[in-house]
Amino acid sequence: MRFLALLFLGCSFALSTHAATPPNVVFIMADDLGYSDLGCYGGEIATPNLDGLAKEGLRFTQFYNTARCWPSRSALMSGFYAQQIHRDALPELGGGGQGVRQKWARLLPDFLKPAGYRSYHSGKWHIDGPVLAGGFDRSLDMKNQGNFFTSAGNSIDDVPVKVPADEKGYYATIATADHAIECLQDHAKNHSGKPFFHYIAFIAPHFPLHALPEDIAKYRDKYLAGWEAMREARYARQKEMGLTNTELSKLEEKVGPPYDFPEAIEKLGPGEVNRPLPWASLTDEQRRFQATKMAIHAAMVDRMDQEIGRVLAQLKSMDAYENTLICFASDNGASAEIMVRNGGHDPKAEPGSAATYLCLGPGFSSACNTPHRRHKTWVHEGGISTPFIVHWPAGISAKGELRHTPAHVIDFVPTVLDLAKIEKPKAWEGEAIPEAPGKSLVPAFIKDETITRDSLWWLHEGNRAIRIGDWKLVAAKDDAWSLYDLKTDRAEQHDLAKKMPDKVEELAAAWQEKTGAFTMLARQTQADQPVSKAKGKAQGKGKGKGKKKD
Repeated sequence: MRFLALLFLGCSFALSTHAATPPNVVFIMADDLGYSDLGCYGGEIATPNLDGLAKEGLRFTQFYNTARCWPSRSALMSGFYAQQIHRDALPELGGGGQGVRQKWARLLPDFLKPAGYRSYHSGKWHIDGPVLAGGFDRSLDMKNQGNFFTSAGNSIDDVPVKVPADEKGYYATIATADHAIECLQDHAKNHSGKPFFHYIAFIAPHFPLHALPEDIAKYRDKYLAGWEAMREARYARQKEMGLTNTELSKLEEKVGPPYDFPEAIEKLGPGEVNRPLPWASLTDEQRRFQATKMAIHAAMVDRMDQEIGRVLAQLKSMDAYENTLICFASDNGASAEIMVRNGGHDPKAEPGSAATYLCLGPGFSSACNTPHRRHKTWVHEGGISTPFIVHWPAGISAKGELRHTPAHVIDFVPTVLDLAKIEKPKAWEGEAIPEAPGKSLVPAFIKDETITRDSLWWLHEGNRAIRIGDWKLVAAKDDAWSLYDLKTDRAEQHDLAKKMPDKVEELAAAWQEKTGAFTMLARQTQADQPVSKAKGKAQGKGKGKGKKKD
């Protein structure tokens, strides 16, 4: 009885704290980070700052994104599935990265502003429209995603930057943190009486694999044992941490990048490998090339964590750390893509430098997504699973605990509004706002309980899935449905579709019902979508496969 009483008091304390003082909110998003890349999720990369947040906060084991950059960001900031707001394709309507949200599809800052919040954005945007029009007060929009060593193409407060004659020392990850810190310093000086929301969206570790030489040096020879050894080591640590109870997925040697760019393979040279083949079967040149790419990826994650440490130090210096809800996630799983864009690739240049254009590829992407299957763009668990860290000393009494409830980026908006005691409006400028699908995660902040919902739904480039309870129905584009029991098989190794056709039919009908409802909603404003000059039709109906910027 004494234990139950103490538990009740602890829960009441957490609830009363957030009710009395609405928190500041910081959401940190990585780009193309694998589920197991952080130390606190089983990785060997040095991430002490994020590990520290996890140790003093919560780690969610079943948190999801949308499998791709722009849909995840739109869902995160709006609380709607991207297809509901024209930000990803639907079978009958098309759509995608060029789609424009309905007027009622507001972003989180618009709901926070009436409660006195100021909102800041630092880093990648990739949501439709100018940043400040989304309700933010200040922004660094890193539109340049092809070179980490120049600010060319970026905007500050939606105004293009003037590129200095000498940008020696510029690195995008550092610049993102610099801007975030400057915004926080200004807030402390001029707006200290107001709460703030800060969306910090690092481009790292998205391709091209660009990193500082001193960071690469820390990992140069670390991955020469290969992707199988890396997967096994990470998996063992995950099991020890209690992060997973599934078996380790098998490498799919016939599954390569989602888009085929044979000319890129030729440019990258004989060290490139576009399949997760057995490490022992590779040549010495291939093993060194692949291990070097993974070393650069690790260096990018390492540097991101270092810069996050600087942001945390700023929060502490302005006495805001205790009452700031800090969340961290990735927009999709690690990427199997291999391509050469922007300034091209100089094979003679130092790997990781501005003259190179390298991508992680399917071998080490599989390892980064341990223990799950597949990669970014697929809606198998490897494409949609992300680490999710939540830290809020003033509001969450639990420390170092795991949360097993399935959750999704659509849950962020309702969670913040719940904590800030803000009632979301039913309409915007006379237009009704439809009911959003996300759920507040506040109950899971208090204890490890499952958030009740009817389903979680996915669709991207023909890859589709639905999760109801522990049952997941999933299919790659043009493939038949597969059925998995995620309670024991998040590795998606044991297809139960043939054994349980009734369950397949039930989940398929639920997926189609959701898809139909989203289509009906989007169809209402389909005529307002921009017209592609190249195609003379609503933007996004053409596939343009492999050409999207993400």
